[in-house]
Amino acid sequence: MSGDEAALKACDQRTNLSVAASYQAENGFVAAVGPTESERAAYAFLPRTPTDSTDTHLVEFAEAMRTVAKALRQVAEGKAAAQAEAAEWKCKYELEKAVNTHKHHSVIKGCSNCVKDKLEHLASKLTLETASADQTGCCGNHGICSRQILQDQCPEPNRKLDDTIVGKKAPFRLSWGCNEDKNGQHKHDFVSFEKGDITTAERSNKQILLKWESPPQTVLFVTKPNSNAVHALCSEMVRWLKEHHNMNIFVEPRVSNELLTEDSYFNFIQTWDNDQEMKTLHTKVDLIVNLGGDGTVLWAASLFRGPVPPVVAFSLGSLGFMTPFSSEKYRECLDNVLKRPFTITLRSRLQCHVIRDAAKDEIETEEPIIVLNEVTIDRGMSSYLTYLECYCDSSFVTCVQGDGLIISTTSGSTAYSLAAGGSMVHPQVPGILFTPICPHSLSFRPLILPEYVTLRVQVPLNSRGQAWASFDGKGRIQLGPGDALICSVSPWPVPTACLMDSTTDFLRSIHEGLHWNLRKSQAPRD
Repeated sequence: MSGDEAALKACDQRTNLSVAASYQAENGFVAAVGPTESERAAYAFLPRTPTDSTDTHLVEFAEAMRTVAKALRQVAEGKAAAQAEAAEWKCKYELEKAVNTHKHHSVIKGCSNCVKDKLEHLASKLTLETASADQTGCCGNHGICSRQILQDQCPEPNRKLDDTIVGKKAPFRLSWGCNEDKNGQHKHDFVSFEKGDITTAERSNKQILLKWESPPQTVLFVTKPNSNAVHALCSEMVRWLKEHHNMNIFVEPRVSNELLTEDSYFNFIQTWDNDQEMKTLHTKVDLIVNLGGDGTVLWAASLFRGPVPPVVAFSLGSLGFMTPFSSEKYRECLDNVLKRPFTITLRSRLQCHVIRDAAKDEIETEEPIIVLNEVTIDRGMSSYLTYLECYCDSSFVTCVQGDGLIISTTSGSTAYSLAAGGSMVHPQVPGILFTPICPHSLSFRPLILPEYVTLRVQVPLNSRGQAWASFDGKGRIQLGPGDALICSVSPWPVPTACLMDSTTDFLRSIHEGLHWNLRKSQAPRD
C-alpha cells in the first residue's frame, strides 16, 4: 500500500468514526466524550458530500489544506521577523536615550569615572550595533569611514550601468593614523567639562590611511598632452600593470587613439565615448594614475563631478605641489599602493552656481561647477575697477573694489592666491581662502573662513562695468549687474596618495617648489 492510499484510508476511518458518534447521539446513546469542533464541521459537511465520493476529491482536499498551512506558516514567520526587528530598534532607541541622558547629567552635574566608563561602554555598544545592522553606513571604527568620505552615488532603481566594461569596484576603508603608526590607533578628540572649565584632549597627528579590502582591479591613466616622454612612460606603465597585476586599464579617448595607432598590443585598453559614460567613471575606476604636473591633477579631478577615486600623481611637470611620486620608481610606488595601506590627503573642492539677475530664483547650470584650486572674479577687458558685494551666509562681508577677488581652497593656497598675497595653508586645514586682487585699499587683507560657510559674490546693479569668473583658470563666465556667484565646499574631495605623509609632502613641496625662506646663512662669529 502506498503512502497516499494509507492517508486516504485513515481519513475514511476518521470520517466513519465521526458519523457513528453522531448517530449514537441522535438515538439517545450517551457518549463518553462530546463531539469536537472538527467533528461538527465534518458532520455539517457530510450532507453536502455525496456518499459515493471518490478518492480524487480527498486528494484535492488534502492539497488545499497543505496550501493553507503553508500560507499560515509564512504569515507566522513574517510576523516573528517583524517583532524581532521592532525589538531591535526599541533596544537601540533605549540605548541612545540612556547615552543622551547620561551625557546631559554629566554636563550639568559632572560625572564620576565609573559613569564615564559606563557611557563609553554604552556608546561603543550602540555604535557597533548600528554598524552591524547597516553595513552600508559608517564602520564605526576610528571615527572615519570610506563611505562617508568617498561614498559612491547610489544608482536609481531604473538606472542601467554599463557592466560590460569592468567588474565590481574594489572596496576600501579609511582610518586615522599617527606618524609611523599605520594600525589606525589614535586618541579621539573630544571636549570635556570639568568644574566649569573647558579643556580639549591631547590630539594625535591625524594622518588618513587607505587600506584596500580587496585588490583593486581597474586603473585610469590621465596624462599630460603633447609630451613624448609622458607618452612613452604611459605605454610602459600600461604594459607593466597588465602583465604583472592583470589590471583593467582605462585611458582618455586621445590616449587610446595614440596607443592603438602605435601598437595593436593595446587593444585591451578601454575608454569612453561621450559625457554620459564619463559621468559613470567613478563606478568603474578604483585608482587614478596621473602622469604630469599640477595642471594634470586639476584635469583629472574635473573628470569627476561626484566621488573621486584615489589619485597617485607622478611628477612630470614644473613645480609639483600635488605630485609627490618620482616616475623613475613607479614599480615600487604602485606595488606599495596596490598591496599595502598608504597615507592620503583629502583635498577639498568648491562647488559654484551662477544666478542671473533676470531669474533670481533659478540656477543657470543644473550641475555645479567644481574646482580644486580657486574661483577668480576679475574685471576682464574693462578699464574700471571691479565692484563686488560679498556675503558670508547671511552676513555682509565687504565690498571689493580692485582688480578682482580669489575664492580658493586650501590646496589652491599655493597657486594664484599666493601670488595675490594670500597665506600658504596646509591642504587638510578645513577652510576657504578669501583673497583680494590688487585692492584699492591698504587695509584690505586676505581672510580664511571656515569650510561650512556659503559665500555669495554679487555684481551690484549700479556697477560701472561687468565682471568675469573663471574656474581653475578655464571656463570663463561673464557676470553682469545683478548677477551672483554662490560658492561652498563640495562634499566630494580629491584623495591624493602621499609619498610620506600629508605634512611632510606639503613642506617638501614649498621647500623644493618655491624655495621657501631660502637664503644664505649668517656668517659665524669670528
